[in-house]
Amino acid sequence: MEKPEKTIKAGSLVLTIWNNNTEKGSFKTITIQRNYKDSKGEWKHTNNLRTNDLPKATLLLNKAYEYISLQE
Repeated sequence: MEKPEKTIKAGSLVLTIWNNNTEKGSFKTITIQRNYKDSKGEWKHTNNLRTNDLPKATLLLNKAYEYISLQE
């Protein structure tokens, strides 16, 4: 599995930037996940965000855009 190009964290949210290489060129993709502990105290993650997560998600997306734009 490919390693992420960059990971940015804000609280329980983690944004990962992936570099994808194809025959037609390379491009970046972004994933966001929220980490949480379940009722047994075990760490889990989900791609579902809550309303309260949106400000942090916006911050992470802005940071990712800044990072990618400065690389080009």
